[in-house]
Amino acid sequence: MLTRRFCGLCSSSASRRISARAQITECNIDGPLRNCVTTANEARAVRVRFAPSPTGFLHLGGLRTALYNFLFARQHGGTFILRLEDTDRSRLVPVAAQDIQDQLEWAGIPPDEGGTKGGGFGPYIQSQRIGLYASAAAALLESGHAYHCFCTNQRLELLKKEALRSGQTPRYDNRCRSLHPDQVEEKLSSGVPSVVRFRLSSSSEPFEDLVFGFTQHAVGQVEGDPVILKADGFPTYHLACVVDDWHMQVSHVLRGSEWLISTCKHLQLYRALGWTPPTFAHLPLLLNKDGTKLSKRQGDIFIQHFRQQGALPEALLDMVTHCGSGFHSNRVGRRLQDLISEFNVSKISSHSALLDLDKLPEFNRVHLQHRLEDEVLCRPLVEELRDLISQCFRDQIEDQDLLQKDYLHRILQLRKGHISSVKDLITPVYLYLWLRPSVSRQQLEEMSSESPEIISRVIQVLQEEEGDVYTVEDLNDKLKLVSKNLKKTKYSTLMKILRLALSGQQQGPGVGEIMVMLGRREVCCRLQKLLNV
Repeated sequence: MLTRRFCGLCSSSASRRISARAQITECNIDGPLRNCVTTANEARAVRVRFAPSPTGFLHLGGLRTALYNFLFARQHGGTFILRLEDTDRSRLVPVAAQDIQDQLEWAGIPPDEGGTKGGGFGPYIQSQRIGLYASAAAALLESGHAYHCFCTNQRLELLKKEALRSGQTPRYDNRCRSLHPDQVEEKLSSGVPSVVRFRLSSSSEPFEDLVFGFTQHAVGQVEGDPVILKADGFPTYHLACVVDDWHMQVSHVLRGSEWLISTCKHLQLYRALGWTPPTFAHLPLLLNKDGTKLSKRQGDIFIQHFRQQGALPEALLDMVTHCGSGFHSNRVGRRLQDLISEFNVSKISSHSALLDLDKLPEFNRVHLQHRLEDEVLCRPLVEELRDLISQCFRDQIEDQDLLQKDYLHRILQLRKGHISSVKDLITPVYLYLWLRPSVSRQQLEEMSSESPEIISRVIQVLQEEEGDVYTVEDLNDKLKLVSKNLKKTKYSTLMKILRLALSGQQQGPGVGEIMVMLGRREVCCRLQKLLNV
C-alpha cells in the first residue's frame, strides 16, 4: 500500500514525526512534486552524518552538531557516519582530521562508519572521492543543468567591486550561460581554464525542515549560478555534499542553520540528478551568552582546550544541550544515555542557543561526583590524581604513603561535590594534602599559650584510636572534650590552632574533615613535629 510521506522536495503537509526507520521516499522526479510516495517496506534505515572540514580543530559548535546526529542515530537504531570534507585544499590543517576523530572518541560519541572505523560506503574523505564528483558534474553538463564558465578571477573581482560600489550584493552575472556550444568546445580545446557552474532555477520549491518548518528561498533570483566543480577538479561544498549524501544513503541531514538557505540549491541539484533528497533538520546557532557568535579564533572553544583544563566529556555534552533545546527535560547532570532517551528532534527550537561557559565548572562538578560514586569510573581518577601529584611535586613529598591509592581514594571521596576537576586538588588551596606545611611553634603560641598542651592532648586522643580512619563526627566530639579541659582557650581557637598546624592555612574544609583526609598517622606526625621544635 502506498503512503504519502514528506521527502524534502514536495510541499505537501506530511507528518514531521520520525519513525524508527527513516522517512526516506522514492520521489517521482519527472512528475509533479506532489507525487512523492513511498511504500512501507521500502523505507531505508536511518543514516546520519557529521561532515566537518579539517581546516581546524573540533570546537563546541561542531561537538553539538556531532552529538545531535549521534543521538538521532542511537534513538532510531541507525548509523552515525563521520565524513571529512577536505576539498578546500588551501585551508587544510594537517592534524585536524585526526583531532576530530580523537575528540569524538574521547567525548563518547564515536562514529559507526568513517575515519578509522571504515565501512561499506567509503572512502570517507572527500579528496579520495573525486571521481564521483566528476561523474555527477558530467551528468549535469550532459543534461544541460550545468555549464562551463571561463570567466577569469580578475573579471569576477571586478564584478564584485562594481556591485559593492553601487550598494548591491555581489553575484555572478551568469555570463557564460549563453555561450554557444561551439564557443565552449573551442575554449576547452584551446585549454582555457574553466569551472563548472550549476544552472539555478529562478523558481523556488518549498521544503519542510524538521526545525524551521516550511521554508523556501528563491536563490536563483538573488544569487548567480554557483560553482560546483573548480578548475583543479575539486568540487565545492554544494556538489560534494549532495553526491556524498546520496551515495552514502544518508537519510537525514542534521547540520547548522547557516546552511538553511543553501539547502534550496541542494534540492535543485538533487532534482537535476534525479535523486531523492534526505530529510533536513537545521540546528540553531550556538552563541556566546551575550548573543555574539562563537569564534574559532577564541582558543577556549576548542574541545582540546577543555580537555587540558580537566573538563569531563559528559559535562561538555550536558552543557551544550542544556543551553539549547530538543529534549524532554532540561536539568544539570544528564548522562549520555539520558540524552539519547530524552532527545526529540521536533522539540528543537529555531532560536539560537546561548552558551554560558561560566557554568561549565558546575556541570563538571556534578558529573565528577557521578564518576566518583561509581567504583569502576573512580579508579582512573585515582590514577590521574597520582600522576598529577607526581608531576607537580616530585621530590618535595616527604611521605610517599601520600601517593598510595587508599589515601588518594579517600581524598577524592571526601572532596566530591566540592571540586569541579581532579586538577583542583593540586592548587594551593589543597597543597597541605601532599606537602607538610611550614608552621612554627611560635605562630601557634601567639594564638594561645596553651598550644603545646592542646597539641599533646590531641595526639593522645588520636593514639587511643585504632586504625587510620575515623569519622568527622567522632573527631569533633573528642576535640570538644579536649577544649573543655582547657583554662584559657576556647573551642573556636583550638580549631584555628589545629587548622594552622595541619594545613598552614586559616580557612578551608572543616578541621575534622582535614584530619580525616590526612589520616591518624599523618596528623600525629605533623603535630609531633611541632612539639619537637
